[in-house]
Amino acid sequence: MSVAVPVGIALLTACGGGADGDDKPAVPPTVSGTLEQLASKAHCEPDMQTDAEELRQANCTTGDGRYVLATFATDRGQREWINEANDYGGSYLVGRRWVAVGDADVVTALRGRLGGTVETASPHHSGSSGRGGSEEGHSGHHKS
Repeated sequence: MSVAVPVGIALLTACGGGADGDDKPAVPPTVSGTLEQLASKAHCEPDMQTDAEELRQANCTTGDGRYVLATFATDRGQREWINEANDYGGSYLVGRRWVAVGDADVVTALRGRLGGTVETASPHHSGSSGRGGSEEGHSGHHKS
C-alpha cells in the first residue's frame, strides 16, 4: 500500500484528556485548503515530513500541543490512511481530505479553529506491544 502511516503517530496519540463540557468553543464550519492554508488557520508553522502528490504531512507544535497535519489527494487515500493509523489509537480531527492527529485535548482545541469531525480509535495490535509492526498483516478496522 502506498499510504504511509507516520512512525511518530504512536508517540503523539496517547489516549486521555478531553474538554470539560462547560466552556467548549463553538465549532466553526469545516475548513479546506492546502496543508499550508490549514496550518495557517491552526496557527502552526508546519515542519514538512512528507511532500508527495498523494499525501502531504507535517508536524506541528502550537500552544495547544503537538500534532500531525496531513492532506490527501483523494478521499480514498484519506480513508486508507485513517484506517491504517487507527491501529495506533488516538484522536483524529477529520475534514475533507485532511486529518489532524494528536492527543484528545489538542484535537479538541484544533476543532475550534478548523471545524471537522473527531474520530477516536483504540489501539488493537495483537502480539507486539512495541514500536513499528507490519502494515501488511493487520486485519480489520473499526470506526468510533
